[in-house]
Amino acid sequence: METYGIEKLGITSPSAVHRNWTPAQLTEAALRRGEGTLANNGALVVTTGKYTGRSPKDKFIVDTPSIHDDIAWGKVNRPISREAFNSIKSKMIEYLNGKEVFIFDGFAGADKKYTQKFRVINEMASQNMFIHQLLIRPTAEELASYGEADYTIICAPGFKCNPEVDGTNSEACIAIDYEAHTIIIAGSQYSGEIKKSVFATMNYVMTKMNVLPMHCSANMDPETHETAVFFGLSGTGKTTLSADPSRKLIGDDEHGWSPDGVFNFEGGCYAKCINLTEENEPDIYHAIKFGSLVENVIMNPETRELDFADGSLTENTRVGYPVNYINNAAIPSMGGIPKVVVFLTADAFGVLPPISRLDKNAAMYHFVTGFTSKLAGTERGITEPVPTFSTLFGEPFMPMDASVYAKMLGDKLDQYGTKVYLVNTGWAGGSASSGAKRMKLAYTRAMVTAALNGSFDNVEFKHHDVFNVDYPTSCPNVPDEMLDARGMWSDKAAYDEAANKLAQMFNDNFTSKYPNMPSEIVNAGPKPLSAVNY
Repeated sequence: METYGIEKLGITSPSAVHRNWTPAQLTEAALRRGEGTLANNGALVVTTGKYTGRSPKDKFIVDTPSIHDDIAWGKVNRPISREAFNSIKSKMIEYLNGKEVFIFDGFAGADKKYTQKFRVINEMASQNMFIHQLLIRPTAEELASYGEADYTIICAPGFKCNPEVDGTNSEACIAIDYEAHTIIIAGSQYSGEIKKSVFATMNYVMTKMNVLPMHCSANMDPETHETAVFFGLSGTGKTTLSADPSRKLIGDDEHGWSPDGVFNFEGGCYAKCINLTEENEPDIYHAIKFGSLVENVIMNPETRELDFADGSLTENTRVGYPVNYINNAAIPSMGGIPKVVVFLTADAFGVLPPISRLDKNAAMYHFVTGFTSKLAGTERGITEPVPTFSTLFGEPFMPMDASVYAKMLGDKLDQYGTKVYLVNTGWAGGSASSGAKRMKLAYTRAMVTAALNGSFDNVEFKHHDVFNVDYPTSCPNVPDEMLDARGMWSDKAAYDEAANKLAQMFNDNFTSKYPNMPSEIVNAGPKPLSAVNY
């Protein structure tokens, strides 16, 4: 039996080893093993049990002398000893012996100058299909000459850690040993842990190669190849807005910005499915077919139809599919130097301008801050929107200090003259808790289009004193009144109070998390005012 080198890890007696099986083979194996069922559109549907999302408290980095000073240690990047890591890894390997094992040898990084080889070893066929579709798939020739991987991921959700013995937080453990180039994922069947482990690895490695790693989507003009990148936390519209039928999609989540341009780390997409409709997101809707892995979406057992509106298992329903399932995907997934950077936020307070222009320092401020807000009512007693600040729009995956990535962005904005806009896809005319409506997607698309095609270059802008940004007074295909955040509120005093309150939240977050940021970046942030003059 061919073991493809995994015996070097200690997996010496698996019952079977399957390397780079096709989606058809992996789907058949998953069905045979009882891992999922087929929807009427051919997609493989699975439930992920206890873990329906990432488990940040179970994520660790092996603390070794060679990388210690590089890592921003704290609540996000928790240390684990090499001894504890190796102990868990050894137990996982022992657990996999005697079992069927699925291997995917693939690539991360579409630009071959920066490509990293990842070998993913899975206990589950369904998860192996997921990563087969999410990473860049080698050609037959590339697979034949693949050789040793740069990084190895061992994923065994059936192995449960013992916190008292293993020193973990729970039965799950997601740990990266940057020095040994090994990642282990135990106890969680949520496939996003595999994808994000690749991302966290690339976010460390790329900085050493003069590449800015970005948690963003990217697209480009099919004729001019002018490129745009979109940053945004979950629910801000990053995937939706980048999947523009008039532009080529480079990728929806993870990219690098090198001296040559933007390139996708992945070969696939991992989109949220909750309330998915063909009308609002046709590209994603039609990408859910044979070869896609659907997680935690409720399916009618008789008709096998998927109910995307049902969030009873989790609001974080997901689908993974290869990027070529999108009709306008750019293959290979590479673009030029970004002409425009868009920061997306879904402001449930309803006070940020729908679109505003940022100078370099403001861009670095908002890049580091990574703001969005959630609806009230997610917990008992919460009646107001809840702010979320995720450093660099991807704090859980950024192992180094925020200043490292911020400086890289600032240097690139200086070097290339890239324009930056802050786009609020959230609520307008009031807060979400007041019953106000979210900004129409058609208007947001029109604003983004104007930012990309230069329509704002000759438009009058006004300064927003509280948020310290400039916003346009007109935009093609958007009513002028929809650009004025304060003007859309019937109660101006209530707006002023809410705007100042959010601005203070920005300041409090920045002061506590980034006490050593340069003053020019600090001063580019919001400025709460006791008396607002408009």
